[in-house]
Amino acid sequence: MNNLEFYKGRKVLVTGHTGFKGTWMCIALLKAGAEVVGYSLEAPTDPSAFSICGMQDHMHSVIGDIRDLAKLKKVFEEEQPEIVFHLAAQPIVRESYKDPVYTYETNVMGTVNICECVRLNPCVKSFLNVTTDKVYLNNEWEWGYRENDPLDGYDPYSNSKSCSELVTHSYINSFFREGGVAVSTARAGNVIGGGDFASDRIIPDCIRASLEKQPIIVRNPHSTRPYQHVLEPVMAYLMIAQKQYEDPAFASFYNVGPEDQDCVNTGMLATIFCEKWGEGQHWENRFVGGPHEANFLKLDCSKIRSVFGWKPRWHVAEAIEKTVEWFKLWNTGNDMTEVMSRQIDEYLNDEK
Repeated sequence: MNNLEFYKGRKVLVTGHTGFKGTWMCIALLKAGAEVVGYSLEAPTDPSAFSICGMQDHMHSVIGDIRDLAKLKKVFEEEQPEIVFHLAAQPIVRESYKDPVYTYETNVMGTVNICECVRLNPCVKSFLNVTTDKVYLNNEWEWGYRENDPLDGYDPYSNSKSCSELVTHSYINSFFREGGVAVSTARAGNVIGGGDFASDRIIPDCIRASLEKQPIIVRNPHSTRPYQHVLEPVMAYLMIAQKQYEDPAFASFYNVGPEDQDCVNTGMLATIFCEKWGEGQHWENRFVGGPHEANFLKLDCSKIRSVFGWKPRWHVAEAIEKTVEWFKLWNTGNDMTEVMSRQIDEYLNDEK
């Protein structure tokens, strides 16, 4: 997918638009000439890419809770979107242990609410629910999970996203299959990139330590994850939503992950980061235990490759390099909307 011309002039609703991934998606859609409506809580971090880029001045940003069905219904009725991307979620594993009820309310009932709004508004022709690679029953095996493997996330976050998948499946079977709307879910791995200020994530932790001239503390250097630049899944989401809009036969469930060689452990990720950051940066192993998290997790992405010819464009080292570039430019006062727009162009023009 080398351009975004399909989205020009189309009304697109993005939930979770104030988040890290949501901000990148909205900038890509605005570049394409889409009319973008966002529905989300306030940006989850301060600072945030959303506020840094002044996104509220470039799109219709509705601040609302995905659990508030009445308000969400009103937005759908007023805006009449053609395409809907559902990104709103409580996305942190450790936070889900601290507040499981909020995690389930947001990730499960939030999905019920968005599906209900799609059901009630025939203007919607294409709907994509963004979930996670952690929806699978994790056997800690060394090969990638496929779309037909059992769903049963372990921790409250992962399990709630498994439930979100099941809610979507039920709405497809009960309402959407004959209802004129194409619906897919997309299960992406761990994303990295400029503008992620979240707590309890390895790359933002690396950035904070580096800006403060402190060593990086790594709590579990041996956990392996499918790391990818945020533009990999964002562009895949846009592709899936377009293709199923044009032909509903493409509606399905898709893994979106990196090449096998980019499924690296956290220690290796931190090592690459230190090389890209320079300035003598280094990391320290401070494993202190904590709640259960999967140690080994990767995806089999052969389905999206075979159906669409999709493949990732940036390997993990390039992804970290682009992330380091973003934060160093931000730290020196550059126009980050222009930086993100340029990185999107670089991604789209990379023909690897």
